[in-house]
Amino acid sequence: MLMLQGGEPLASLHLAAQKAAVTSVPLSTRFGSGELAYCIADCSPVLVVVDNTTATAVSDAVATVPGAPPVVHVDDLVGGGDAMGRLPAAPREADIGLMLYTSGTTGTPKGVPRSHRAEHSAAVAHLIQTGAPTGAVSLGAMPLFHTMGIRSLLASIVGAGTWVPQAKFDADESMQLILDHQVDTLYLVPTIFWSLLQTGQLDQARSVRRLAYAGAPMTPTLAEQLVAAVQPDQFVNHFGSTEIYTFTIGPDGARKPGCAGRAGVFTRIRLVDPDPQASPDQIVGPGEQGQIAASMESPEAFAGYWNRPDADAKSIRDGWYFPGDLATADEDGDLWISGRVDDMINSGGENLYPEEIENALARCPHLDQVIVAGTPHDKWGSAVTAFVVARPGTEPRRALDDIQTWVRAESGLPSLKRPKRVVVVDEIPTSAVGKILRRRLIEGDYEVLADTEAMTP
Repeated sequence: MLMLQGGEPLASLHLAAQKAAVTSVPLSTRFGSGELAYCIADCSPVLVVVDNTTATAVSDAVATVPGAPPVVHVDDLVGGGDAMGRLPAAPREADIGLMLYTSGTTGTPKGVPRSHRAEHSAAVAHLIQTGAPTGAVSLGAMPLFHTMGIRSLLASIVGAGTWVPQAKFDADESMQLILDHQVDTLYLVPTIFWSLLQTGQLDQARSVRRLAYAGAPMTPTLAEQLVAAVQPDQFVNHFGSTEIYTFTIGPDGARKPGCAGRAGVFTRIRLVDPDPQASPDQIVGPGEQGQIAASMESPEAFAGYWNRPDADAKSIRDGWYFPGDLATADEDGDLWISGRVDDMINSGGENLYPEEIENALARCPHLDQVIVAGTPHDKWGSAVTAFVVARPGTEPRRALDDIQTWVRAESGLPSLKRPKRVVVVDEIPTSAVGKILRRRLIEGDYEVLADTEAMTP
């Protein structure tokens, strides 16, 4: 088990584990002692490696787990000990080389075991789908406890490229690394791309030719800003998961911003009835919204969750994996993600999807960021609520008034989809990899700068 910040030490330990036919289990450095204790008890590691940033949390967690493994500091592994006389036999394709734990934002973290075959297939798919040439230079800003971070590292190795490590994302440091090392490929979540734009330097990074994003939808507004700043040769939307690396690939983010595209090179997908218990055979008609189902026959796929038959029962049916994402197909056969089954807002008996409303509000000139969620309401059951970060230097109450006026006059949203409430917050909560934590907003875990009720009757 690897519990330390990213960068070269963590990458070296992960690769050493692969070479030694040992399963690598990198964990989120944001996990608290309770989550750590759960993961340690769940996967029974033989060793836990820590650094200065995680040693205390791991020590607290280990103290609560009977028969816990030994803990060693990463500094004690550098330059010490004797070299192995002979490496173990090479791992088999079906052996588990990696286990990633989901962030647990909606419950207990789930272990996702990944075979060597699945990891290699995902790296090959990544190179094909992003159009990366031999020798590409990638920024290692995504953490290695996340599938995107691991993929950037392994794809760089498979493609004879260069991986530029960063221990922890910092936008200014990232820009310096991009400029110093002539990085040409960025594979990041949308929130990190947004942060890079805020530095005001991204348009100076002339070496950057390929952009790819995953982990969350990107608003058309952000996509257009990136195209204007970078003018990339490739701009790819990679839609997938830890469980099955690729669902679909949107190969042209400049021409069709936000489009999730079509099935990846090793993938089969279907759009089926949105009911949570739907069968993979309940395929929806052309133009209808459905939930995505991906075939488990993909070489990029996992075989099931670690010690979680309950999660298997919810997400795997008849050889198909159901990630809980909703989409529609356009006239070209390309998919557009419209939301998640569990993010849907039932307001006044109507089903509304946050991403559609967010995309409309993202055009508002008075805000920097926006996330839409349903919050409890006596009349509506669940009220459409927009959580926004105002433009820098704008007084929150003034921003609130300006946003309300813009929504009514220029958003193009019908009354049903306009926010019943707008809340100006200091920041949008995100996970360690930059994914939006919508649940925290719904639960009231934020600092209110300005708030209003009943924007529309």
